Amino acid sequence: MVSDMAKHEPHLDLLFHALSDPTRRIMLNRLARGPAPVTELAGLSGFKLPTVLRHLSVLEEAGLVTTQKDGRVRFCAFQPAALRPMTDWLEDQRQLWEARLDRLDDHVMTLMKERET
Repeated sequence: MVSDMAKHEPHLDLLFHALSDPTRRIMLNRLARGPAPVTELAGLSGFKLPTVLRHLSVLEEAGLVTTQKDGRVRFCAFQPAALRPMTDWLEDQRQLWEARLDRLDDHVMTLMKERET
């Protein structure tokens, strides 16, 4: 499947990596309700600030979160549009597998009809 390899998008790797961690998913769930200060996100996880900042860095690298400083407080905001390449890829996979299963179903039905005759 060389053609599939040609379609490889490194950005998908960043998205799936960012979403692979439960702490980052918790942060995104909170940010889906609106912007929040880093300290609030740290409170959700129970981790110390440096660990939370590393998680936020992964989310920022994937484009899922933006941060903005207001005085001494850093606020984070979720960027749901960044999920689009991943949802598009998943939809392509769903269509591909549905088509394969449809062909398999057709083949099995043909075999069953042949067996009946």
